[in-house]
Amino acid sequence: MLDFSFAPGTFWFEAWVARFSLLNGLWVTMSASALTILFATLFGVAMGVALAYGWWWLRLLARIYVDFMRGIPILVLILFTYYGLSLFGINLPAYWAGVIALSAFATAHIAETLRGAVESVPAGQMEAGKAIGLRFSQRLRYVILPQALRRMLPPWVNTGLEVVKGTTLLSIIGVVELLLTNQQIVARNYLIVDFYLFAGLLYLMINATIAWLGARLERRFSYLRY
Repeated sequence: MLDFSFAPGTFWFEAWVARFSLLNGLWVTMSASALTILFATLFGVAMGVALAYGWWWLRLLARIYVDFMRGIPILVLILFTYYGLSLFGINLPAYWAGVIALSAFATAHIAETLRGAVESVPAGQMEAGKAIGLRFSQRLRYVILPQALRRMLPPWVNTGLEVVKGTTLLSIIGVVELLLTNQQIVARNYLIVDFYLFAGLLYLMINATIAWLGARLERRFSYLRY
């Protein structure tokens, strides 16, 4: 278990020696997670609106994408993005291949979440906006989406948590994120339990922060204040 002395061979000594590697791995995990959540939210909202209000052919394409992406294991998607696209002459750096794969996966989940949230808004809200002369884009922007976004906050936060945990799979294509960094350090000092507990604590802190921010947003924008 954790030894709180700073003698050579102890956890704290080895962690200090590897501090720059750990910080770099933590940065890669956090940046990949943040970019994935950002891209997935932007594209997921657009696709969710298409699922709810798009032309029939647009809804069909969006539905095929969502069902296809939700049915593929994320590891398969990561491997295809990195290795499979190279068969078509598209060579992506491992980091960006991982971000794109995670974003494509999370986009499908956020799109379906938004579709459900939009369709849960009473139809009378759209009709009321139409009655006062709002165009469709205005009704969507000022009436429907503000209510839908509030309702989709909890599952959106859950998707964000899954994205952070999903970054551990990027090590399979050589992205030196937090987990792979710990594996490399453990291979040198054999402090297996200490460093994996430390990595688990860092992941827990990241996800706890996301959950805390999500809870604050939910309390801020929810219909029921508690």
